[in-house]
Amino acid sequence: MGLLKKNPFGHILFLKKWLIRIAGLLSHRRYQGFNELHIEGSEIIRDLPDRHVLFISNHQTYFADVVCMFHVFNAALKGRENTIKNIGYLWKPKLNIYYVAAKETMRSGLLPKILAYAGAISVERTWRAKGKEIQRSVNPDDTKNIGVALEDGWVITFPQGTTKPFKPIRKGTAHIIKQYKPIVVPIVIDGFRRSFDKKGLRIKKRNILQSFIIKEPLDIDYDTISVDDLVEKIEYAIEQHPSFLKVIPQEELNAQEELNKKRMWEY
Repeated sequence: MGLLKKNPFGHILFLKKWLIRIAGLLSHRRYQGFNELHIEGSEIIRDLPDRHVLFISNHQTYFADVVCMFHVFNAALKGRENTIKNIGYLWKPKLNIYYVAAKETMRSGLLPKILAYAGAISVERTWRAKGKEIQRSVNPDDTKNIGVALEDGWVITFPQGTTKPFKPIRKGTAHIIKQYKPIVVPIVIDGFRRSFDKKGLRIKKRNILQSFIIKEPLDIDYDTISVDDLVEKIEYAIEQHPSFLKVIPQEELNAQEELNKKRMWEY
């Protein structure tokens, strides 16, 4: 790789590689040490093509979710079986991984700006800005940039556009799927909201079981499925459909509390 070789967005790959290595080294213990990460579906990652893949996921923090995905994807590609042990997998990371993020968030400080270089596709929210509800037309350049990223590699997106659970799926994701026809891989995460603050930068609580479930690619008839049906399909795939919202029985809460106490003593 030439030192000045760039990706389609003008980022120097040599710098991006070192940024991923350093960020991965600094963040590894957040998932494999301070907390425990349970992974399922690593074999699905290894079976995917090198590009034109869209990952859809529920969202719990601004940055911890994405950083974890970089760990899990690279570990799986280096033969790790549902684990991120032995951080050597980041020596030669996959460099054509991108993630969709709100432009406002990625400009909110020095660290977000640095993390943006690792692969952020910054987009303008059409429904919210500076903490206020708005109505804004979709910027066609945002959609185009996602298409460019899909043509080059893998793209991670959070179709709810918020870290709040069970919020509606934004139809923009469905339109992108119908337009670019990528392989769509659902991911369901949990435990990150309890582990980290909202930004995902500060550890809020340790000894939390985090889960990262990779599902089989969705079976989609891109030409005939309606946007509304695709939205519902996404809701079920990432387990954010209203039918998943339920009151957890007290005995389940007690059992989880006992499990967390046990893990705390194990550490």
